[in-house]
Amino acid sequence: MLSLTIIIVAACLCVALILNLWRLLIGPTVADRILALDTMYINAIALILLYGIYAESVLYFEAALLIAMLGFVSTAALCKYLLRGDIIE
Repeated sequence: MLSLTIIIVAACLCVALILNLWRLLIGPTVADRILALDTMYINAIALILLYGIYAESVLYFEAALLIAMLGFVSTAALCKYLLRGDIIE
């Protein structure tokens, strides 16, 4: 039962990733594109965690944590670049 649920949720997350990719490519403003990229990070983290549960391995949880940290830093850097035009002051 759990494996079927994981497969269904993974399919839903893949659809969400495709829709986020569409928003990233077609988004009317730069802020929409940054938000779509941040949401893609979150969906990728969820997919990795689902696969970690499915494979019963803790290695994937550490990879998800690493991607979460990179996603936060990249989103903060992109927003700072949009606001000020320079990342490093």
